[in-house]
Amino acid sequence: MHRLILWILLLAGIGFWSRPGVAEDGYQLWLRYVRIEDEALRQRYLQQFRALHLEATSPTLEIVQEELRRGLQGLLGTSIPSVDRVEEGVLLVGTPASCPTVAALGLEAELQALGDEGFLLRTMTVEGHRATVLAAASDVGVLYGAFHLLRLLQTHRPIDSLNVREAPRVRLRVLNHWDNLDRTVERGYAGFSLWDWFKLPDYIDPRYRDYARANASLGINGTVLTNVNADARVLLPEFLEKVAALADIFRPYGIRVYLTARFSAPIEIGGLDTADPLDPDVRAWWREKVAEIYRYIPDFGGFLVKANSEGQPGPQDYGRTHADGANMLAEALAPYGGVVMWRAFVYAPEAEDRVKQAYDEFVPLDGQFRENVLIQVKNGPLDFQPREPFHPLFGAMPRTPLMMEFQITKEYLGFSTHLAYLGTLWEEVLQADTYARGEGSTVARVIDGSLFGRELTGMAGVANIGTDRNWCGSIFDQANWYAFGRLAWNPDLRADSIAEEWIRMTFTNDPRFVAPVKQMMLESREAVVNYMTPLGLAHLMGPGHHYGPAPWFDQAPRPDWNNTYYHRADTLGIGFDRTATGSNAVAQYFSPLREIFGSLERCPEKYLLWFHHVPWDYRMRSGRTLWEELVDHYYQGVETVRRWQSLWKSLRAFVDPERFEQIATFLRIQEKEAVWWRDACVLYFQTFSRRPIPAGYEQPAHTLDYYIELQRKLQRFPMPGHWVGR
Repeated sequence: MHRLILWILLLAGIGFWSRPGVAEDGYQLWLRYVRIEDEALRQRYLQQFRALHLEATSPTLEIVQEELRRGLQGLLGTSIPSVDRVEEGVLLVGTPASCPTVAALGLEAELQALGDEGFLLRTMTVEGHRATVLAAASDVGVLYGAFHLLRLLQTHRPIDSLNVREAPRVRLRVLNHWDNLDRTVERGYAGFSLWDWFKLPDYIDPRYRDYARANASLGINGTVLTNVNADARVLLPEFLEKVAALADIFRPYGIRVYLTARFSAPIEIGGLDTADPLDPDVRAWWREKVAEIYRYIPDFGGFLVKANSEGQPGPQDYGRTHADGANMLAEALAPYGGVVMWRAFVYAPEAEDRVKQAYDEFVPLDGQFRENVLIQVKNGPLDFQPREPFHPLFGAMPRTPLMMEFQITKEYLGFSTHLAYLGTLWEEVLQADTYARGEGSTVARVIDGSLFGRELTGMAGVANIGTDRNWCGSIFDQANWYAFGRLAWNPDLRADSIAEEWIRMTFTNDPRFVAPVKQMMLESREAVVNYMTPLGLAHLMGPGHHYGPAPWFDQAPRPDWNNTYYHRADTLGIGFDRTATGSNAVAQYFSPLREIFGSLERCPEKYLLWFHHVPWDYRMRSGRTLWEELVDHYYQGVETVRRWQSLWKSLRAFVDPERFEQIATFLRIQEKEAVWWRDACVLYFQTFSRRPIPAGYEQPAHTLDYYIELQRKLQRFPMPGHWVGR
């Protein structure tokens, strides 16, 4: 009898799993659809959604119907009937092609203006009845609109008089999975790869659909299935039929699949003796291979390519340019509508300053790439550090589409156990002004194509998704997946509003919980910067695995794989001189940035040691010396994490026990490792500053030798990766 009652409650959709006393494992992400507890609000929503009118004429519209039923039933606590006519309080859903009632509204021109992925949500009078209309030019647009509508309800927004017109600002919104064919994930901290190549194509794991559904809820429309350090075997027929099975699952959700192309594939699996992009046989091989891929996957998206970087093969092996290599692949893909995403992450051991090389190699090629080529550029010129200035390539190639590459997985920000909400990092980059066409030339305007009139646009995120039950390794890391999707849809959204959406959907709408947790999230990335790499420092992480501090590391076989290369601490000061007296990397930025960054007095202190070698006794704006300021930042980072622990304990009543305890445990880990970072770095840099830790700060519990030996022990573990990142 008790079991029967439980099942009735579940089927009634009253949000059994939403009560703080019942555990959740995080699998539902932000799509929990728990019953709205505010009864007055729930009744208002019920009056607006008395029935659903939707003609499911395609697999995508069937998904829309299922999602709306699931969402409305869960949120409103009752099932919403389907009707075949318009009546008071109906939710009318469809396209002009799928629904005659929608077609009769005269919205076709407006919908066409919103494009294939746009939608409108509008409160209208339809056939004499007040109705809510969700309409789009395509089925996928309707799907995006359905998730938007449910998001409004989940976050308790007023919807009495809707007039929403939405369309994505970026065309390609893509996850990059650094997943290997053996199911290991490079720089992944949430288990193994989702793609079980051993069981595909015959067994379709239900999780594949859940993955597609989560991405569709954010408007993500592409996924690169394989690692940028590519394995040519994925282009063989036995793997292509597996990729095709995934593409079939993803297609109704508006998601295309992409693959990484290993540049030497013509040699490794094609039997040729060269991969020279100007060789006729090589070009013919790629044309035939692309034609074969499209026979398996008619809507294949194209290739992501890492070439001539970190030992990967590429066109420079044959004296050719990046444009030669990218254009060869683009030529093969063009007849099918495919694109090439060619990564700009390149550097060589002989470079004067590693952060300059991508600019030096790619800017001279501006305008030489085919129209279906995008250059994929990391947010900063080094490698996904906790803080970098934006990449100077943004704004510097007006005749070439540049797409942003963000890293969702936290390779350099404490892995999945450290709370570090990256929305603030990405907003900092996207809202940075390049001055390429004067003031207001933001990175976001480069990415969305509006600055230079580009139609082919894109944003990629290195996925943090794996086989962990909660998908991302921690609950808070789900927020970074969510934030990436929202910013890819609209790069001008703000990190604070995205964080609040996610909190309300993932936990509760109670303001007593939302406000403090949002504050934790918004200050989290800055806290990590403080206890890891403050004031413009970079790349102090342990070699190979990038776990824990190792600012002393100088044993790599090439200079730019050493941490000492980046901070250049000595008895006179600390920092990398990138001004006109040093590497002159400041010259890669437009005025007035080059003058601001190049001036010791005007440079923002958050980038100070990135651009300047600064004396230890230099007086900072706070009045403290550089040494005192550096120490203070390291200690601030630790104190912030300690404050979060107390704050989180006070919120126990709002969270189910399972998620509460995991987050509490991770915050304890974060505090422990923040202290590790603080003490190791302060003690190491003290050997150069030769100054005491100022009075009032707790003294390190161990010696510098202890921390050096600890990092040496870590190097004995068989962790994936190599000296530097991807």
